[in-house]
Amino acid sequence: MSSTTLSENKPIIGFTCGDLNGIGTELIIKSLSDNRFLDFCTPVVFASNKVINFYRKSISDINFSFSSGKDFYKLNPRQVNIFNCWEEEVAINPGTLNNSGGQYAVISLKFAAQALKDGKIDALITAPIHKKNVQSDDFSFTGHTPFLKDFFGVNDVLMLLFSENLKVGVVTEHVPLKEVATLITKESIGSKLSILHSSLQKDFNIQRPKIAVLALNPHAGDDGLIGNEEEEIIRPAIKDAKQHNMLVTGPFSADAFFARGYHNKFDAVLSMYHDQGLIPFKSLSFGEGVNFTSGLPFVRTSPDHGTAFDIAGKDRADPSSFRSAIFGCLDILNNRKMFAENHKNPINRMSTNMVAGAVDEKITD
Repeated sequence: MSSTTLSENKPIIGFTCGDLNGIGTELIIKSLSDNRFLDFCTPVVFASNKVINFYRKSISDINFSFSSGKDFYKLNPRQVNIFNCWEEEVAINPGTLNNSGGQYAVISLKFAAQALKDGKIDALITAPIHKKNVQSDDFSFTGHTPFLKDFFGVNDVLMLLFSENLKVGVVTEHVPLKEVATLITKESIGSKLSILHSSLQKDFNIQRPKIAVLALNPHAGDDGLIGNEEEEIIRPAIKDAKQHNMLVTGPFSADAFFARGYHNKFDAVLSMYHDQGLIPFKSLSFGEGVNFTSGLPFVRTSPDHGTAFDIAGKDRADPSSFRSAIFGCLDILNNRKMFAENHKNPINRMSTNMVAGAVDEKITD
């Protein structure tokens, strides 16, 4: 008997606690105190009872109950489940950047990743970590995305931020700006476009996604006057994507693209580097944005913000983005299930397309 069966056939969603001194545990408690989530999933929080109780006491007007243990076959499908990753006492100092906060964040993440690999949970939502204090001989990654890519042995992944009306992916993630140009290659752009195109179809139920690609240089290089990456690298990558039956357009000058609202005409945008994509995304979608690691064999989402040490432990953390990460995770799981069912029976897919075409025809008559 599988653990999913024991969970009333609802997906089992794992949650990492993030940095112990950040806002992660507070966000988990505030979000999962809404019992309506239990109608759609069985939550498993990878932390310890002591951490949960510490932050639960600091949150006013909260009704949060849980069961705890280490047996996935005894999960309570009508309650939040705490998987105790450690038993020892750990000093918690909200708002403090220290080794302990990062060390136990990694322990939580590794337990959750292993549970995902073993099929004990169906998807993962990660609370924020601090990239500096998680560094050790056993963890040398710049964030969740490269760790999960390495842990599951996939060739490439895409950091994709999404909200209801905007999706932005990045070719390069957490790298120094001076190194970005060296990492912009036809191959790297092509790989990200392929992952993005597939994800839009499978994860977001967009059959013929339209993708915009941003330029690297100001003014898209001004015909080579202020950079040649557009002509020598980005345009050839776009041409190649088109030859692989993708609807890809660009490269667009990044400032004009968002200022003129061009993003509203596309299903997703591929930016060349972190801030080029995330500054407009967070300006337009902050509070409801979700960080999604596209290209993995499972679903992993997180909120679109960091540890927020300045407000940790003060009952001031806004759970909006974290709740969006939960909803987003559940939506993608459903879309993947629908995609798999449709492509398992091409006759059903053909019928669906014929119905959709007939509806479109009727609307345009």
